[in-house]
Amino acid sequence: MPTGAGHISTPKKFPELAEAALADTQLRRNLARATSTIRAKRAGVVAELPDWQQLRAAGAAIKDDVLANLDSYLVQLEAKVTERGGTVHWAPDAQAANEIVVELARQAGAREVVKVKSMATQEIGLNEALAAAGIPAWETDLAELIVQLGHDRPSHILVPAIHRNRSEIREIFLREMPEVDPALTDQPAALAEAARRHLRRKFLQAEVAISGANFAIAETGTLAVVESEGNGRMCLTLPRTLITVMGIEKLLPTWRDLEVFLQLLPRSSTGERMNPYTSMWTGATEGQRFHLVLLDNGRTATLADPAGRSALRCIRCSACLNVCPVYERTGGHAYGSIYPGPIGAVLSPQLTGLGGNRANASLPFASSLCGACFQACPVAIDIPSMLVHLRARAVAAEPSHSPERVAMAALAWTMADAGRWRRVLRLGRFGRLLRRLPALPGPLAAWTASRELPVPPRETFRDWWQRSGGDE
Repeated sequence: MPTGAGHISTPKKFPELAEAALADTQLRRNLARATSTIRAKRAGVVAELPDWQQLRAAGAAIKDDVLANLDSYLVQLEAKVTERGGTVHWAPDAQAANEIVVELARQAGAREVVKVKSMATQEIGLNEALAAAGIPAWETDLAELIVQLGHDRPSHILVPAIHRNRSEIREIFLREMPEVDPALTDQPAALAEAARRHLRRKFLQAEVAISGANFAIAETGTLAVVESEGNGRMCLTLPRTLITVMGIEKLLPTWRDLEVFLQLLPRSSTGERMNPYTSMWTGATEGQRFHLVLLDNGRTATLADPAGRSALRCIRCSACLNVCPVYERTGGHAYGSIYPGPIGAVLSPQLTGLGGNRANASLPFASSLCGACFQACPVAIDIPSMLVHLRARAVAAEPSHSPERVAMAALAWTMADAGRWRRVLRLGRFGRLLRRLPALPGPLAAWTASRELPVPPRETFRDWWQRSGGDE
């Protein structure tokens, strides 16, 4: 079983965390405004492509080929990166990855490091590991910087500070940036300029940069990072040592495959036709020392489940979050994991194992199964079907004496015999007496706390059918 570590193990179950989020009206306003804006932008640029569905199918087919042949593609990638002067490290879990990066930073003599936005490094808790080693890590993406300075956690894959509005960001900057002008306004341009000035010295002084990777091309050993602010380009080129931490599923077989994903990703994530900055490098470049850390952390265990492995197609665009009615109301912190929303509800439990973190087993139930996430996904991950599959696994993992399993076993026994089922349906008529109760008794009260108790019919369908002259 996988034992994923870092920030993919939620401390509490989703209903507990969601209850607090739902009570925060400002959070809900921030989320509704941001997700509706992103949805509208995405819909406009997707509508421009008459072959969008064919692109989705192509993306899914390429990623499925990668998952089916992951071992050979990884060996090919390692050989190509090594040929070009890079060094490849293999990390089976978060702890191993953190140890590798910390040691590489120490060898480079780093007093601090700068970082490109990376879900993989958030997943393993790299910033905390570096801090424990006395090496501060500075986020250079604006939204990640806001989260870091706010002593907060990301709540969205693409827009980590989506739960913050401009006034809140201004207060964070005034409190955490000593050099900022007290007259700073909450205008986006002013906030961006303040962040730029804060980071400029760190870009110029850092000896080590740490990045993730959106894609890695096995054919050539090339890695690619797409971003919108230019901070990634600064991190990838200025420091003398570059360390990239990449999930092993981020591979593409050939250079030409990148053509498909550079159309799918920007449209689905930022609602743009093309990312402003697309940086690609192969091995060590311009005298820079390059290290590639290939991270498993539960991915091979996920790959072993035929019904769940397609979650590894994910290209981290966040389109599913922006259309999810549950995410829009609770935000990302309610999921507990660094991967929120529909994709987090299927990816996090698989990376940790449903038995590895009991609270993560609640995530597949954080959905209305409306199917909007499947329609939005640029690589056609059938998230609703996977949620149902993981719900079944979560129930199967429960102790045999759990109330839900006992209830389901009793129901199965009842429905297995027509006579028993008919008698139980007739007894259901006595449920009409319960309509006088304000709530069901005992543990059943949780059900009526948020919904009205339906009134059973006066007679069953079978009885009505017989009374009406129908055949049994």
